[in-house]
Amino acid sequence: MASSSVVKLVVCLAIMAMVVGGAPLADALTCGQVSSSLAPCISYLRTGGTVPAACCNGIKSLNAAAKTTADRQAACNCIKSASKSINGINFSLAAGLPGKCGVSIPYKISPNTDCKSVK
Repeated sequence: MASSSVVKLVVCLAIMAMVVGGAPLADALTCGQVSSSLAPCISYLRTGGTVPAACCNGIKSLNAAAKTTADRQAACNCIKSASKSINGINFSLAAGLPGKCGVSIPYKISPNTDCKSVK
């Protein structure tokens, strides 16, 4: 799978995870961190099936890292940006991914999510 595809999927997943909240990975959440956390989810988001454990671990890690509103909004923007560049993403699968990994977020994961409204 191409690295640009991984980044795109990661962005899609990051939007989901960013919205959730948690402890920061560093001073500020970066798109690189979001992409790394969500890269293991790309194949699932394209084809479905069983969610890889590494994907859920990444979502949980990202959720824990997105502690502030700014972190969650940044992750959301990273995910939206990446999702536009990854072909074949099933956004219905993306919307349900946090729940499949035991993470609850207060909004739907979608390329239409208004990241400014993420708290």
